[in-house]
Amino acid sequence: MAGTSETKPNVLITGANGLVGGKLLAAISRRREAFGAVVALDIRQTPDADRLNHIEYLVGDICDPELEHVFRQHAITAVIHLAAIVSPGKDSSADLEYRVDVLGTRNIVETAVKTGVQQIISLSSGAAYGYHASNPVPLRESDALRGNDDFIYSRHKRLVEEMLAEYRQKQPQLRQLILRPGTILGEHVRSPVTAVFDGRVVIGVAGAETPFVMIHVDDVAAIILKGVLEGREGIYNLAGDGVLSLREIAKRAGKPYLALYPSLLKFILAVLKALKLSTRGPEGVDFLRFRPVLANDQLKQTFGYVPHMTTAQVFDCYLRGRSTAGGQQ
Repeated sequence: MAGTSETKPNVLITGANGLVGGKLLAAISRRREAFGAVVALDIRQTPDADRLNHIEYLVGDICDPELEHVFRQHAITAVIHLAAIVSPGKDSSADLEYRVDVLGTRNIVETAVKTGVQQIISLSSGAAYGYHASNPVPLRESDALRGNDDFIYSRHKRLVEEMLAEYRQKQPQLRQLILRPGTILGEHVRSPVTAVFDGRVVIGVAGAETPFVMIHVDDVAAIILKGVLEGREGIYNLAGDGVLSLREIAKRAGKPYLALYPSLLKFILAVLKALKLSTRGPEGVDFLRFRPVLANDQLKQTFGYVPHMTTAQVFDCYLRGRSTAGGQQ
């Protein structure tokens, strides 16, 4: 399967079975005439019922050096790199997460360079800025990336972006579009973030606002689609307008809000992690206390995309989905 025109991108999507990948493939399917080859790669098999016409689904590991064959076979011109471990399971390990998040990304970028790919779109995260009391409010794309070493996901997003910055210097012919979303939500989403407000009681940190900026998964897919079709490059925060504090989130969800002292919450999380009842330990306190608030000016003014929902509307949409369908994994 190859592109029918030199102007049509031949696209490889990693992590294609994930939340964003599924929405993106549906968006691509609606614009299928604008693409050449579309290859959906994931470590998991895609169920037949979820497969879309004219898209090739492959099972593969992003760390596999043999992926070069796939790139060459389909004459890939653009890579949309979504693969990452966002929700580590109980059997996950730091080594596995590093292998996938960092070494897997390196393999994808190296293969892209080797095979003459023209563009890579990397889904990063606002977590790359880190969770720090000294973070500017709001954070802009030019602000320092200080992903916390004790929060694996945040650290890995920082390391990946540092790696990509090196490739921008060494391999400028590979255009990079880096997207840093806030909390991605949709009607049927479960994630480490939704776990914060899915319980019967919403637990926060005393003395902290715990601000959330959110973006709907459909907006994320639309931004990626625009980026690949227009061959865009640059770095952009992704967030709807406005901020919701955790207390406001609890109120909108109709749940009680309980603010615990940081020292008590750290102790509770340490115990839960030791008992393997939680994947997050004491670092979870700073995850709540110092959440990055992302400016979206560059997304709207330079990239030319205005999110369809504000942060509050995204959360209300999520709530409606939870109440009507009970959520799904």
